[in-house]
Amino acid sequence: MLTRITIDPEICHGKPTIRGSRLLVTTVLELLASNMTWDEIQADYPGLEPEDIQACLNYAVQLAHFSTIPLAA
Repeated sequence: MLTRITIDPEICHGKPTIRGSRLLVTTVLELLASNMTWDEIQADYPGLEPEDIQACLNYAVQLAHFSTIPLAA
């Protein structure tokens, strides 16, 4: 599933994107966090497949396993 996420220094300064496109993983995650549905996101990004959205979520889970950020109390 994570093979749908690519990191290329020549694309978006090496930030994780969907299948070599210029659509950032963070963009998809932000849209999900703003309560957009998968259907709404796909309507805005017609080339995006459900597996791409799932890959973004899986990527975020992997990051959460390996890094933490301080949260305000």
